[in-house]
Amino acid sequence: GGEAVMVMDAWGSAVSLDKVAAAFDAHPDAAILAFVHAETSTGVSSDAKALCALAQERGALTIVDAVTSLGGTELRVDEWGIDAIYSGTQKCLSCAPGISPISLSAKAVDKVKNRTASVQSWFLDTNLVMGYWGGEGKRAYHHTAPVNALYALHESLVILHEEGIEKSWQRHAFHHQALKAGLEAMGIGFLVDEANRLPQLNSVIIPEGVDDAKVRSTLLSEYGLEIGAGLGDLAGKVWRIGLMGSSANRRNVTLCLSALESTLLGMGASVQAGKALKAAEQVYLQAS
Repeated sequence: GGEAVMVMDAWGSAVSLDKVAAAFDAHPDAAILAFVHAETSTGVSSDAKALCALAQERGALTIVDAVTSLGGTELRVDEWGIDAIYSGTQKCLSCAPGISPISLSAKAVDKVKNRTASVQSWFLDTNLVMGYWGGEGKRAYHHTAPVNALYALHESLVILHEEGIEKSWQRHAFHHQALKAGLEAMGIGFLVDEANRLPQLNSVIIPEGVDDAKVRSTLLSEYGLEIGAGLGDLAGKVWRIGLMGSSANRRNVTLCLSALESTLLGMGASVQAGKALKAAEQVYLQAS
């Protein structure tokens, strides 16, 4: 029953704090700020800490999409005052897809428990789901839990815990730097400015005259390597190269660079030959 007020930014740009502030000015009764922390469609990271602070100043709760950021980039739920946040198991947790970890602040729980309008969806009724989770009073059945998927999530979190969450953030950033060095040495640039660029989702500009679909098809059929196509306004303009979870490693970076260079050269694309792997290796050597 809520009315959504859209705050629009260009594809490849982070959420504008000024535009959000202006939207709050125009709609002082706004109760919730919802945004995507890390956009899989563009490779953009928005400033979740600043956006949450702005919402708190305006007396609004926050709902944060952390599907691509959890485990891959800095995310501090309690410290930043995030009220409701959800993620996915299949991105930087390197787990089977199918369930969505979520977290609710005390303020969000209070909001849910004291709502006056009825929930339109039984399945998405958070009050019922919280009753299923347990807590005070008798636990009430709501649905059959995806037990196997929960065991898989538990194992992925054990692996993440053993590495350390901050070390995981550093690992994603490190291999991104190697990939970046190689791509730029080849002559391929990035869509997103460096300050707002995700390490785990690299949106790169497709070189002039290159057949987007043919390159992706060749990489998949000849190298077993799948990279994403551009979406929406970016269709046919960018490739989306993921470095998520366990796939953020040296082997995958060097495979991607060598396979992409070989494929592009085979199609007569104007790229710098023989420089990509050397540039990436320099990043790895400096860290050794």
